[in-house]
Amino acid sequence: MATTPTSTAAKSETPPPRSILRDTAFLRLWAGTTASGLATWALPFVLGLAVLHRDLGAAGLGLVLAARTAGFLAAVAVGGVLADRHSRRAVVLWSALAAAAAAPLLALGLGRSLVLMTAAAALAGAGQGACRPAFQALTAETVDPERRQQANAAMTMAVRGSTLTGPALTALLAAFLDIGTLLLGIGLLWLVAALVPGRPAAATGSATAADPAAPATRAGFRAEFLEGIREARRHPWFLAGLAALVAVIALGYSATSVALPLISRDRYDTQWVLAAAMTAYTVGALAGALVIARLRPRSQGWAAFAGLAAYGVAPLSLMLPVHPLVVVAAYAVAGIGIELFNVPWFTATQREVAPDKLARVSSLDFLVSYGLAPVGLALIAPAIDAFGVTPVLGVCAAACFLVPAAAALAPTARHFARTAPAPAPAPAPAKSD
Repeated sequence: MATTPTSTAAKSETPPPRSILRDTAFLRLWAGTTASGLATWALPFVLGLAVLHRDLGAAGLGLVLAARTAGFLAAVAVGGVLADRHSRRAVVLWSALAAAAAAPLLALGLGRSLVLMTAAAALAGAGQGACRPAFQALTAETVDPERRQQANAAMTMAVRGSTLTGPALTALLAAFLDIGTLLLGIGLLWLVAALVPGRPAAATGSATAADPAAPATRAGFRAEFLEGIREARRHPWFLAGLAALVAVIALGYSATSVALPLISRDRYDTQWVLAAAMTAYTVGALAGALVIARLRPRSQGWAAFAGLAAYGVAPLSLMLPVHPLVVVAAYAVAGIGIELFNVPWFTATQREVAPDKLARVSSLDFLVSYGLAPVGLALIAPAIDAFGVTPVLGVCAAACFLVPAAAALAPTARHFARTAPAPAPAPAPAKSD
């Protein structure tokens, strides 16, 4: 009796990728990154509590936070070069251990030595700065390309979640623990960041400087850093994205950071608007990360720039005499938009940049984004005093809308890639008996 041959089409199909939440290597990396993000967020909050407890003066707080920022900016470029030159896991280990060592020094200097606290804060910032590009590159080493967007979304959700729940948790702990103990707790978080991530297996398309194929001799630090800049210049979409980020962070984010407390106080006569708007921004960012974890727009770059431009609704809402709920809703939209940009941006960088230069290019991203934010914060307040809050907010809102729109016109910006992605193959027709 003749039999119908069994179709092998289903057997030849590529199985769907395993969920990123079932990948032990990624979960360890996620835990380490989350711990470092929580420690980074917690330090200024705990130091603010020290001011409330009169263990640290306002001027001292400004000096300590400035030292941390300086340490971060000095180390982020160095960390990028080191992470491309050596094992990225080792860079994470030693930089996180340096940040962990700063915590007891901060506790020791609290109320005793501002000089010691300033030096310790610079060390903490250096550890944070050195590990950021290494963590970015480790994600590409640990996760295969098909799941990196989900991985980056999971990373940003952890950061936003800690920002949302962290203040309440820290305030609760402060009711039972003193400031010195809280600072030591930050050191423990950095130890988790140092020790929990594992060494990734040989990941697809992520050769590093430690690979056997890497050159035996290396150029000097300056030459390697300049090599990273040249790699960044090979990608017009990356340069355009940096310009858009500078406009949104240095102008939009800085303006709203200064203006929101003033408008909450003067226009609405309540601090509720300030708290609700910042909470809505974080909740919106969580929602944006959830959406972009699975969303794959056909023109990914254009969609990302549209999300970044959405931040303009935040300063726009502060310009107008609207109901406070409109301000809260505008901040939620801004939060959604920022993650619709961030996740594809990180994913495209991991995909498009040469693997052995990924950490250096990522360090440029952090250097420009974080480096110009204090400049914007320093200039916005004098500008408001000179020209008034409404004109300054209007200029900043226009910049948030127009600069990302102009960046979207750059070559390769449409797809965050040199070539458009190939369309997904149509499923093979089922065979009939």
